[in-house]
Amino acid sequence: QGRGLRVKLSLDDTGTVGGMIQYAPIEHTFVEGKDLYFIYCIWVHGYKRGRGNFQKQGMGKALLAAAEADAGERGAKGMVAWGVSLPFWMRASWFKKHGYRKVDKKGMQVLLWKPFTDAAIPPKWIKEKKKPERIHGQVTVTSFISGWCSAQNIVYERAKRAAAEFGDKVVFQEIDTFDRPTLLEWGNSDALFIDGKEVRTGPPPSYEKLRKLIAQRLKRL
Repeated sequence: QGRGLRVKLSLDDTGTVGGMIQYAPIEHTFVEGKDLYFIYCIWVHGYKRGRGNFQKQGMGKALLAAAEADAGERGAKGMVAWGVSLPFWMRASWFKKHGYRKVDKKGMQVLLWKPFTDAAIPPKWIKEKKKPERIHGQVTVTSFISGWCSAQNIVYERAKRAAAEFGDKVVFQEIDTFDRPTLLEWGNSDALFIDGKEVRTGPPPSYEKLRKLIAQRLKRL
């Protein structure tokens, strides 16, 4: 709120919501850039359960086009998106099909963009600056949390709950990266570390798995 976040929903002919896209000025996101808008997430419901499968009906394409038009009207010089190199979520290949070009990469995360003008400056990932340090005699669980992604919020909640089960033997450390200076200090937006070792969080690990990882680390003290 107050940072230019924009959201659009896609509805079918009956008025049922089937998808959404959220985007904001890149200066307020976890990507380095200027005069661009960044797509946090675009999602079309693809399960038969619940409201049903809305994929393969052009909703994603329509959402993307609407967001690009809106960003352009607000003075953006281009649109930026992130995608995964593997075909399971926010596929980078999907954005490439719609005119986006790869501009940077960090592990499996691909940064793509579509400039609207020759004056647009390519964006880039904010690089990791440092990692949480291990503290002798205890296990430290560190969660970087920006709040924008519901999946990463689930990781945060599960990790905090799992750490609390072990009492004083485990310390839970929260790093709020919604605060941009903090984000720039660390270079990590949403991540989880156990004693300085990063835990894969996509898809979100179960509570049981996180508890097991913490317990294994405790045995090594």
